Amino acid sequence: MKMTKYTLFSKTPVQIEPDCYIMALESSCDETACAIVKNGREVIANVVASQIKTHAKFGGVIPEIAAREHLESVNAVIDEAFKQSGLKPEQITAFAGTVGPGLVGCLLVGLNAAKTLALVYDKPFIGVNHLNAHLCGNYIDTDLEPPYIALLVSGGHTQIIDVQSYSKQEIIGETIDDAVGEAYDKVARLIGLPYPGGPVLDKLAKEGNPNAFKLPEAKVDGYNFSFSGLKTAVLRLVKSFDGKELPVNDICASFQECVSSTLYKKVKKALEASGYKQIVIAGGVAANSEIRKKIFSLENEGYRVNAPIMKYCTDNAAMVASCAYFNTNTFDDIDVEVFSRA
Repeated sequence: MKMTKYTLFSKTPVQIEPDCYIMALESSCDETACAIVKNGREVIANVVASQIKTHAKFGGVIPEIAAREHLESVNAVIDEAFKQSGLKPEQITAFAGTVGPGLVGCLLVGLNAAKTLALVYDKPFIGVNHLNAHLCGNYIDTDLEPPYIALLVSGGHTQIIDVQSYSKQEIIGETIDDAVGEAYDKVARLIGLPYPGGPVLDKLAKEGNPNAFKLPEAKVDGYNFSFSGLKTAVLRLVKSFDGKELPVNDICASFQECVSSTLYKKVKKALEASGYKQIVIAGGVAANSEIRKKIFSLENEGYRVNAPIMKYCTDNAAMVASCAYFNTNTFDDIDVEVFSRA
């Protein structure tokens, strides 16, 4: 919901004594994942079947192919999660699945598998919002508690969120056009980088000069973002070389410097206004080295900075299980339907 400020409330958390084991499934895009998490923070099993090699030949995710691969992988990842954990289905406290946002055909695979497990073993079912799950990746193996400011940066979303408690969140800023991940993918294609372009661009940027080209930073009110103009500026820059060899590393470094600086300024502004002393980053793009470096530099100003380890930045089911435990914007109706957009 672009440019909309709203508050999310959760229901009463699942709490079983002495320990709560939640098995979750995630299939919103091109990873089929299953995990079992104890008490929202300790990962007992974590399995991810990636489709990157399949979609690389197409330069992006093909929804129909992705859904088919989820169907082929879902039973295997469930079996492997049980094997890793040593637990039996009867020992699981509740089953959870991603409801959305994501690719509808893909979401249906994981969500229906989670619903089926809940029905077969007569356990509670918890539907999870994928974006909230990314934030909850920060609870894994940490003692982090709200309140804090969160920066969510992913392929389809860029948001600043005021996390007041486990059960109350407010989106105070977001992109009005391209998300950070979209901008990375589009710029990577412009300069001929292979899919997925974001990690490759990040790697090449380390070898370039971040001040080689002055790229425009959009002036957007409040805590909102705009990256479509930056993408267009890179397009014009590429065309200006008119067949000459592109200084790819310098273009990557200059682009990344502009993006990371924009994120840093908005986050710092939100932190100062909130009075909080904690900031977290989440989402697939939170794995980007320069974005992490700039946000973590806030530690020098007395802030506590949290970010998931790399394997919990990209799509995974451990974050979904953690979100189900803390019940952040969850659904307990087994008839809940998938949704494609936030």
